[in-house]
Amino acid sequence: MTIRTEPIPARTDLSPAPATKSFTRPLGLALTTGTLMWAGAMFTVGNNPADSLGRTISDLGGACFQLGLFALLAIQLRTAATGTSKVARGMLYTEHVLLAVAFAWSVLHAVPSLRDEAFLVPMDIFWPLSMLGMFVIGLKILFTARWKGAARVWPAVAESWAVVCVPVFGALGNSPIADYIGGAHLLVGYATLGLILATRPSLTS
Repeated sequence: MTIRTEPIPARTDLSPAPATKSFTRPLGLALTTGTLMWAGAMFTVGNNPADSLGRTISDLGGACFQLGLFALLAIQLRTAATGTSKVARGMLYTEHVLLAVAFAWSVLHAVPSLRDEAFLVPMDIFWPLSMLGMFVIGLKILFTARWKGAARVWPAVAESWAVVCVPVFGALGNSPIADYIGGAHLLVGYATLGLILATRPSLTS
């Protein structure tokens, strides 16, 4: 009788996939590009323009930013950035849902003929909810410490946009100063985070 001994195969379902350069770099650049689109809209027409064309530009800029966030979530999910538990990964899946509704609102609200439709009213709340969700994820990445260096710290910086800029908009209204603060935070936060991921993908491994 012949006895064969072989190593136990690895449980690939328990370990996150490696963050390859070909996967992380284009998604990081997508985050930066989408962020620049929204920041550009904020600098030119403002966060809450009064005219219809300005609103369309602002909404489409926001939609481009949200597409960039989907790219960021793809990296975070691929690398289990928030952890490997069901709850940690569930945070990312929940954020996908919040962001999907917010993105749908941005696209539909960009169409002038649909802007006053009643079904958009409950969808509007998903914009701030999705941004608050990203803030929670940023803190989870910071304390979980699966990402390293700047990639570990910068999500908390970038994803603090909601808790920093929403109060600014509430206090200053449609002031250009508020728009500049919001746009500058996007550049320092999410645009920079995209560049970190694109240039140092190994930090997410």
